[in-house]
Amino acid sequence: MYATQIAEHWAAGGAEVHVLTGMPHYPAWRLDPAYAGVRRAEEERGGVRVHRRAHTVPARQTPLGRVRFELSLLRGGLGASPGIERPDAVFAQLPTPAAGVIGARLAQRYGVPYVPVVRNLLGAGGGRGRAWSALAGAVERYALRRAALVGVVHESIVAEVAAMGVPADRIRLIPNWSHLPGASRPREEMRARLGWRPGQTVALYSGAMGAEQDLDVLIRMARLDPGLRVVLMGAGERREELRALAGGLPNLDFPPTPQDAEYPDVLAAADALLLTQRAALGGTAVPPELPAYLAAGRPIVAAVPPLGATAQELHRSGAALLVPPEDAGALLAAIHSLAADPPRTATLSSAGPAYTTTHLTREAALTRVDALLAEALTFPPPARPTIPPMPTAPPRPPT
Repeated sequence: MYATQIAEHWAAGGAEVHVLTGMPHYPAWRLDPAYAGVRRAEEERGGVRVHRRAHTVPARQTPLGRVRFELSLLRGGLGASPGIERPDAVFAQLPTPAAGVIGARLAQRYGVPYVPVVRNLLGAGGGRGRAWSALAGAVERYALRRAALVGVVHESIVAEVAAMGVPADRIRLIPNWSHLPGASRPREEMRARLGWRPGQTVALYSGAMGAEQDLDVLIRMARLDPGLRVVLMGAGERREELRALAGGLPNLDFPPTPQDAEYPDVLAAADALLLTQRAALGGTAVPPELPAYLAAGRPIVAAVPPLGATAQELHRSGAALLVPPEDAGALLAAIHSLAADPPRTATLSSAGPAYTTTHLTREAALTRVDALLAEALTFPPPARPTIPPMPTAPPRPPT
């Protein structure tokens, strides 16, 4: 989402923009059927030339499956990079370590500045096993140390990036932003359309359904209070597993994510918006849906690590109640407290849009991105790799 908007923003400004990427598969972690059997694809989207390369799509995000996924991205990106004229700079987006390596290698090949933007670091306690975290961390260090500048989406990531050998004076803050308009339909009208009963408290989670999100706690919460309607909206590798775990709870729904035009109205129709993260992950990643949550004008209830990036952002916004991660009872108590205290609910609801307008506008963020690119272009380009001559065979001794 963010990479697409950056690329289209540059294209709209008159730049020639090429994007090297994989086949559509996220967040469901299933290959789009339209791309089945396709090895390469060239597309024009929003003025951007998109170069797609085939890769594996693991059905489950096991450490081995993730390694195979990353290796297949490397094979496609480095072995079949687009044949284009020398660019002015190469950008990459992490948390996909392969993207960092591909970006660094292409920048070196062309002799131009390389700028990764870090949205999360999988090597920083990624929660998928020590071996995978160590491998991901080594690859991320390789990619980040070769950067002219490094963008990060939250200041909590700065220390992690610096620990990988990036000088602090080469790290720039590029926060996520809200890219959707505010709600346009009356709440009661939208609730009726969604089938939510008048007077019923609705708690909604919207986002990826993967291993990093502790969505099991929301199922446990739904069991604690049959009168509460819990909505898990989105896609991801664990969606069907979570549906099976729920066992047909009548107060638990699994709708798909609506189109962008309707998405803000759905968020605004809920009584509380939910965020959950596993305690073991440390909360280094800021969920990409957070700006949309804040813009929706509803209170947020977050079960996240108290010292993580998400907790810091929510504290600053003043739009959320924070409870310990993985605690269904604490989540439920926070939601009930909102229902019992309309003035507090109104205060939290108004804080989110105000914070978004002040700190998370698309215009402000893209201005920072432009400044990042402009500064990177002032750096001397990396030395192009030299290819040593092939050794000649020694002369054969006379016979």
